[in-house]
Amino acid sequence: MHKLQPARFRPGVTSDAIAAPASATSAEDATSTAVIRGNALIFWDLKVLGKKKKLDAIDTDQITPAADCVSESLDTLDERWKAGSFRYLMPDFRARVHRGETFLIAGDRFAIGSSREMSPAGLKAIADEAGLEMVIVCGHNMGDIFRRNALNLGLQVVQSPDAVADARDGDEFSFEPRSRRLTNQTQGRTYDPVPLSPKEDEIRQTGGIFAAGRREFKASVAAAPCIEWPDPDHARRMTSTEQIVWAHRVDKSAEVAPGATLRVFADLLPASDGTAPFSIHTFNQITGGNTILPRQAAIANDHFVFTGKDDDNKQTAIGREFARVHGIEKPYYATPGDGIFHFYFPEQGLVMPGQFIPGADSHSRAYGAYGAVGMGVGSTTLGFGWSTGYIYFTLAKARRVVFGGRLQSWVSGKDIVLELLRRWGAQQSQGMSVELVDANMQLPIAYRNTIANMMAEAEALNGIFVVSRKGDRRAAVSGLRAGRRRGLRA
Repeated sequence: MHKLQPARFRPGVTSDAIAAPASATSAEDATSTAVIRGNALIFWDLKVLGKKKKLDAIDTDQITPAADCVSESLDTLDERWKAGSFRYLMPDFRARVHRGETFLIAGDRFAIGSSREMSPAGLKAIADEAGLEMVIVCGHNMGDIFRRNALNLGLQVVQSPDAVADARDGDEFSFEPRSRRLTNQTQGRTYDPVPLSPKEDEIRQTGGIFAAGRREFKASVAAAPCIEWPDPDHARRMTSTEQIVWAHRVDKSAEVAPGATLRVFADLLPASDGTAPFSIHTFNQITGGNTILPRQAAIANDHFVFTGKDDDNKQTAIGREFARVHGIEKPYYATPGDGIFHFYFPEQGLVMPGQFIPGADSHSRAYGAYGAVGMGVGSTTLGFGWSTGYIYFTLAKARRVVFGGRLQSWVSGKDIVLELLRRWGAQQSQGMSVELVDANMQLPIAYRNTIANMMAEAEALNGIFVVSRKGDRRAAVSGLRAGRRRGLRA
């Protein structure tokens, strides 16, 4: 039976072989004091005639098209990512960055969609190759996975609707890394962006996820994972997501509340053939690659298979060799044709109620159909988890949805979730953790899977189906009802 395991050493390795971490670098010491300077590179919405408006809802597919999310070796991870950055949306993007347009300005909901970490990594690498630093400036609601990926990598990201509204072509900007204060030098205006959580800012300022992993690696190997569930009285005051996070906390005294960032043990840490290479690179950077077996690791080959392309075959070969070296076998390693990432692992009995499963695929949210907290994360977060057994997790505000009435003929899970997304709209959807209640127990698992899966399209952190209670039946109304919870409205 699948279970949460402590760290396991590779043959011949003992704890003595793992070097003690260097003294933790303080944020003040690690963060550069150099002010970042550059010119605006604005993404305008060309569909809005007669009015200059910044482009909203740029997703990660537009930042890095799927055909460019390829790595042919661990030594050339980011070559295709750089070449593909904004390939269709702004073909001269790389050249513009190299000539100093390093403050990327976009509208609301920037970098939503897929968890592909190729996007922030490729953008950062383009600036790095010219000896420059890039700053991403957007309006409301940056994609949560992209934001965390960027912080992990040391790519500066800023949410400031006022700065976006004011920006004009040719404006010169500056950014102070320590305070995160943004200034439009041309217009003489200064902005304090939406703040990060204290732990997110600590990771950003002390070297990113690789440095954090190296600092915590030795202690994480020595500590056995411990799952402790809340007592019934305490559990009643929490959502299902909060209960699972509470039970899986590494620091048992950590507060579980929306906005808090805490370390959480993972029951399963799955990657796809597309996201595995960067996860492997992260694991090797943190652990040395030859000290422990990757923790709770799983890989499914389903993105770059059966194409007949040599570069795609090289990509899948990276994960295949990693699995061979570390003894990852079925059901934890899925060969091409075994199944789709977010269906294969539940089919193998590896996804169960009460689990915490961060997966390097945005549709890992599908695991919420089985009563687990499933969410999409980037490759570096996954590689960090393979190294330590836990990830850093920021809890979102909660929302409760009750499905009641009678399920009509010809209405499927896709119909239900599309109506739900229509009712929410863009303004209410982003950033929430959704509790889903099938009050009359009418939704088959295939429908539940689709609804939880498409919480990715809702830009929600996760969606989890919970057991129906008598009170839910009384609260249900005909059709679809979205309830209220913690200030979020239906």
